[in-house]
Amino acid sequence: MATADTTAPLEPYVLADHPLLDLLNTLAAVDGAPCEFLRSDADVQAWLARTGWDLPAAQFPKGTLLQAALTLREVVRELVEQRKAGRQASPDALNRFLAAPSHLRLDWPVGGAPRLDKVRAAETAEQYLAPLAESAAELLVEGDFDLVRVCEHPDCVLWFYDRTKSHRRRWCSMALCGNRHKVAEFRKRKQQ
Repeated sequence: MATADTTAPLEPYVLADHPLLDLLNTLAAVDGAPCEFLRSDADVQAWLARTGWDLPAAQFPKGTLLQAALTLREVVRELVEQRKAGRQASPDALNRFLAAPSHLRLDWPVGGAPRLDKVRAAETAEQYLAPLAESAAELLVEGDFDLVRVCEHPDCVLWFYDRTKSHRRRWCSMALCGNRHKVAEFRKRKQQ
């Protein structure tokens, strides 16, 4: 996916209308070449914060969070692609992320209303990313895969969840691929 000035964006695209599809979009195509946005543990932490994952601060050996995030992304990609194609896929790799121990805890602050919190183990990077794995599992089970799509632009690999009223969204973004398609169609008509 090229931008108007053909430079790679500084941050991954957040336009999928589902956080796990945004995770898939951390590997994009820019000017026809793969563009990996997750290159360090700090990139993963920045993406988690930017996309609203409220995970506690955690420290892991250097590179482990990155490796776990990349592994989870590719596991989710495979499952989403298979689910979209109507084929069976093995959930074993995702289940390893889902196996993080957790329990419910009642929190009742003085002067406040009680609330239920889910407390998770986060001793490993895989356990730390378990909330993302849970979201992926929910998408795979509850998502309407008629509305989970890949951008129709032939050079784009970005996924999105079509939450438009008419459910006719074709592009990852009108500002990116939709506009490129319109310009290409205009040029084609002008040449004829």
